[in-house]
Amino acid sequence: MPEISLHRAMQALAALCLPLAMAFPVNSAAAEQSFTASDIQKLIVGKRIYLAAPLGGEFPLNYRRSGVVDGSGEAVGLGRLAKPNDTGKWWIKNDRLCQQFTTWYKGAPMCFELIRTGETTLKWIRDNGQTGTARIGESI
Repeated sequence: MPEISLHRAMQALAALCLPLAMAFPVNSAAAEQSFTASDIQKLIVGKRIYLAAPLGGEFPLNYRRSGVVDGSGEAVGLGRLAKPNDTGKWWIKNDRLCQQFTTWYKGAPMCFELIRTGETTLKWIRDNGQTGTARIGESI
């Protein structure tokens, strides 16, 4: 049996694998894709969104079709640190979900890029660079 050099064996392996890799590409961008304004309208508006709390638990926010957002931090103990419930407004600007609460965050407006990480999960990036995760819950 003729001896094959390691270089030739690697070339043969690459020639075999390259067509397979091209036939079944892995597209990580498809798995993690930024929401568009249309996605926000379809997947967020009219739903309860559960933000993952840093110390465990979930923090629900309700994005109502009327443009009102409200939330309760009682389940994650927010009442010990701040006003546990608040209401504000939400809007969409440049494919970002924006919101402004009456009391929380001293009433400062903020916008978030939303990135799909699964069928009902997402990553958020606030305009100040803070990040977190959430899941899309039931219709409200």
